[in-house]
Formats: sequence, C-alpha cells, structure tokens
Amino acid sequence: MLLNALGCPDGELSILIVDDSQIIKLNKEYLNRDKATNVIAFPMREGEFTDISPNLLGDVVISADTAEREALIGGITMEERFTQLMVHGILHLLGYDHEREGSDANKMEEKASELLQLLDGGK
Repeated sequence: MLLNALGCPDGELSILIVDDSQIIKLNKEYLNRDKATNVIAFPMREGEFTDISPNLLGDVVISADTAEREALIGGITMEERFTQLMVHGILHLLGYDHEREGSDANKMEEKASELLQLLDGGK
C-alpha cells in the first residue's frame, strides 16, 4: 500500500530489525556517527549502478531498542512507533531528506503524515 501511494508499485525493499548495538555499528561504519539511532536507510537508487535493478529501492534498518524507548516516551505503542520509523525510512529511500534546511524537512513531514493517515484508514 505504501509503495503504491508513493508511485512505486513495483518497488522492492528490505526491512531489517536490529538492536542498539547493531545499529551503532552500522551508524558508525556508514555515517561516522558513534551512537544509536532509530532508523537508517540505505538507498539503492543512487550511484552508478542504479540501472542494474531499477525496482530495488534499498534497505531500511530499524533499532527495536530505540523504537521501544521512543514509544514509551511518546506514549504510543511500539507498533505505532515502528510504523512511523518504517515510513520515515522508506521516504529516505525515495530521496526525501529532513536533514537539509528549509522546505525539504517540511515536505518529508507532510508526506509521512499523509502516509500514516492512509495506513490508519484515514482516521
């Protein structure tokens, strides 16, 4: 449903659920950040070999430990937080970026909100 809503009905991605120690290793190795994070996206639509498998969007890695802590802090269920992080990661795979200043962050937030409402049945 998400990929259809994003105009990628044939898109493929993997979702990996890890603990904090595993995501720290990935964060340090690939992003030079020596700390736990909630989600990391590894897009496969960037670089010189994107034409090999154009439907392959990439990988989304979610830390269950961090997601659980954030759910408790936010007063939501683990499932809700996991869904938020999954949507966030998928948007990164499609080129959305909240780390740049200005409207990019707003566009990403608006799209995430739209997708979460879609998943929630429009409530």
